[in-house]
Amino acid sequence: MENQILEIEDLKRILPQRYPFLMIDRVIYSGQDKVVALKNVSVNEGFFEGHFPDEKVMPGVLIIEAIAQTGIVLVHNVKSKEKKIDKDKKRIYFLGGINKVRFFQPVKPGDQLKIEVKPVKLISNIGMICGEVFVKDKKVAQAELSFSMKEID
Repeated sequence: MENQILEIEDLKRILPQRYPFLMIDRVIYSGQDKVVALKNVSVNEGFFEGHFPDEKVMPGVLIIEAIAQTGIVLVHNVKSKEKKIDKDKKRIYFLGGINKVRFFQPVKPGDQLKIEVKPVKLISNIGMICGEVFVKDKKVAQAELSFSMKEID
């Protein structure tokens, strides 16, 4: 699965999230060392109605969610390579912590987010990842996330 492009249908097989909470559109680099995903921010996103009507800004919590979903793809890659997950079982991921969060500039309609995630520590069913988010070449956000994974029937 090294350096494989993943389209939305591929992502739906890995991620438990669905519309309107699916926060990545495509993965352009998919490996065990790093995953790079894209999110196209459209003016039609429902959250822009209230955040904010006169100065539309993507909520920071949704940028963090995009990092988390990209991290799920990374964990899936690592666990699949180690053959530690059953491909036929669905998984759910629980956010355990958010550290070192920084927002550097607002994300607005028309922006394309490039989300880069790398592993910090992945053991058993828990992990920590670090993520950086860019618009063009400018870093707009960064965070470290920890989470756990559970297989469900």
